[in-house]
Amino acid sequence: MNAALRPLLARWRTEPSIGGNIAAWRTLPAHPPEYRPLPAELHPALRAALRAQGIEALYTHQALVWKHVQRGEHSLLCTPTASGKTLAYNLPVLDALLRSPEATALYLFPAKALAQDQLLALPLAPSGEGSAALYDGDTAAAARPAIRKRARLLLTNPDMLHFGILPYHTRWARFFRGLRFVVLDEIHAYRGVFGSHVANLLRRLERIARFYGAAPRFLLTSATIGNPQEHAHRLIGQPVRLVSHSGAPRGRRHILFYNPPVVDKALGLRSGVLTETAHLAADLLACGLQTLVFTRSRRSAEWLLRTLRRSRSPGTQQADAEETLRAYHSNYLPAERRRMERGLRSGRIRLAVATNALELGVDLGGMQAVLLAGYPGAIASAWQQAGRAGRGAGDSLAVLVAGAAPLDQFLMRHPEYFFGRSPERALINPNHPLLLLDHLRCALYELPFDAKTAFGSLSPQETRTFLDVLLRRGEAHPAGGRYLWAAEGYPAAEVSLRSASARRITLDTPQGRLATIDAPSAPAFVHPGAVYLHNARPYLVETLDLQAGRASLHPADDIPYYTRAQGQTEVLLRTTLERAPLPGGQRARGDLEVSSRVTGFRQLAWEDNLPLGEFPLELPAETLFTQGFWISLTETGVEQLAAAAMWDSAPNDYGPGWPARREAARARDGYRCRMCGAPERGRAHHVHHKTPFRLFRNPAEANRLDNLVTLCPACHRRAEQAVRVHSGLAGLGYLLHHLAPLLLMCDPGDLGRHSHPRSPLAAGQPAVLLYERIPGGLGFSTQLFERYTELLAMARQRIAECPCEDGCPSCTGPGGEDGSGGKAAAGAMLDMLAEGR
Repeated sequence: MNAALRPLLARWRTEPSIGGNIAAWRTLPAHPPEYRPLPAELHPALRAALRAQGIEALYTHQALVWKHVQRGEHSLLCTPTASGKTLAYNLPVLDALLRSPEATALYLFPAKALAQDQLLALPLAPSGEGSAALYDGDTAAAARPAIRKRARLLLTNPDMLHFGILPYHTRWARFFRGLRFVVLDEIHAYRGVFGSHVANLLRRLERIARFYGAAPRFLLTSATIGNPQEHAHRLIGQPVRLVSHSGAPRGRRHILFYNPPVVDKALGLRSGVLTETAHLAADLLACGLQTLVFTRSRRSAEWLLRTLRRSRSPGTQQADAEETLRAYHSNYLPAERRRMERGLRSGRIRLAVATNALELGVDLGGMQAVLLAGYPGAIASAWQQAGRAGRGAGDSLAVLVAGAAPLDQFLMRHPEYFFGRSPERALINPNHPLLLLDHLRCALYELPFDAKTAFGSLSPQETRTFLDVLLRRGEAHPAGGRYLWAAEGYPAAEVSLRSASARRITLDTPQGRLATIDAPSAPAFVHPGAVYLHNARPYLVETLDLQAGRASLHPADDIPYYTRAQGQTEVLLRTTLERAPLPGGQRARGDLEVSSRVTGFRQLAWEDNLPLGEFPLELPAETLFTQGFWISLTETGVEQLAAAAMWDSAPNDYGPGWPARREAARARDGYRCRMCGAPERGRAHHVHHKTPFRLFRNPAEANRLDNLVTLCPACHRRAEQAVRVHSGLAGLGYLLHHLAPLLLMCDPGDLGRHSHPRSPLAAGQPAVLLYERIPGGLGFSTQLFERYTELLAMARQRIAECPCEDGCPSCTGPGGEDGSGGKAAAGAMLDMLAEGR
């Protein structure tokens, strides 16, 4: 065991303030390396380059990939982080490039940082200056012609291939004529709408390669997911050979689940996830362990970095802390991110606080410990983040620090759910009609279509059906049995692979450009009066001009507070497109307007998080026009459920004595929040039931003074989250949201959900809504409306098969320890809605 790690783990086991909060401790055993000799047919120059790096043999999985490639097969390597996947695909590619001066290869990475990293990892670049080149949005315009002329190994990302290479393929004719290999790294990142776009992008790539007489082989890599071979097949449209057994050595891995201590037993409130993560990170730093901390947001990363720097011992120089403790996320400028990556590999940076931007396989050197500040939302992501620690035979540590969210707390109570389940499946649907139409427009711009040509898995007849749509739109015209592009413009510019705004807001300071932020996030993070953290230094935002795409900031080192935006989201019905009756309810789909607006912000003290004031803001709303599918209950349906004691979503009736009891609780507490101490300032605080109101038989019992506590709005939200009451209506929404992607072949993140007992979508009746997070929608709601019978059947089956008592992540969502998960009520709703079907 690592000399520093052993005493730390021993102390954590016995120290009540840490060991007493560890909900699970799993030690995964080490396993030795499994080798195979270097292939006899390997090019001598490549063999010499490997030996110069001390590589005398291959791991078994690397040798298998070589074998499959030599047979002319497409290969997929699905092994853990730091198992040598890069060398596995570099060997056959570089061998081919060394043997054939005309051969070329294309490497596609889902993130720019990965491409930068892999360029440095090449054991032997193809001969010729500039023949291995990085080509992305950061590539200087002056360098691009030389890359097009000389590059033999091109590293890029799907977005650049889509916008900057395929539409201009004639400039790349030499490259495409020699294309022998396409490497697709980290394919688990290509899921949902993004993955469906990428699958169509690869269809366009293969079509252009065929035009130039090339038939490239695909080499793919992936983190552990539930369906790697199926997913790879859907991406490239061809069968692949899977290699999943790793021959790389692996040291012992300690996986800990840490549940922050309870700080208010009556309210069920625990110490904050960031506060506890900071304590554990300080321990790891003190022991000299290089550490990576994953957070769920950029703001959390900067807050943690600032806290850790300020907690360093008085003898530590500020400059040293700024050099060795860093944050990493997408808002940093490219040059700054590259410097941080080099610092991590060299060991100069001892701790990095990152978003999931570092979850993918960027080489981080000898990272020894990883902290996850909150469950990332997927088992595959959690294992991927945990796997960033530990290389070779050394021991490593990964700690999941739980947040207050129901799913986090469920895992703390049931760790076997995490350790015993397979990672999630990656889902894509490349044949979605709207996506297909977009990419056929792009493909037609790139090359004409013959009437007998197929596109991807479509037959020639199916392809013609879509091309005929373009004919009717005037975007194509027929000529000699072919379809030719006929419209103005450049269709790739109108298609975003990631279905998100590409606009960035520049953050300017008197010293120059500081960073950028995506436009949709700007109102929440760089509104006027906001405190913006960059490299743990606070900046005060003076102005935000969304139209001009810039915000003005100035350094504010002595500012005693941070800020948190407050906002509201509304879902409005624009048009009901279809509706149909259900037993006790209705199903419907329609056009929606989802509006999110920042309405103000709070100032909170750095040291103790106490609120210092609230300030209103008038900012434009961010509006998403999309489509949705919803199921509502009729008044008769609600009455039927209530008669069976299965309706738990009605607003609480606190009884006629409630106003007096509420005033008595506020007076007893001195009109101050019992949690943070904030006084009332012109607006009454909330009064919260410690044990949820609906768990009592009558209002008198629930409204006893000892069950009431005065809380400010922010602390009230925390308390409600900790209680984890989950209504049947919300449980139904949770269940349908998690099952719908199986029907749609999309990612759960492509859908939003909303449930309300008095929904404006159903004239004030209860409703559960699933809406598309893509502007305009992609037709998911239409499919759900048509396939509702399958969806309800799947939901009923899931509830019937799930062994939990009252809700878990596998069915209606995690319930509370007091039987408040809503599983029975959700099941009753499903039985009623699917009656006779």
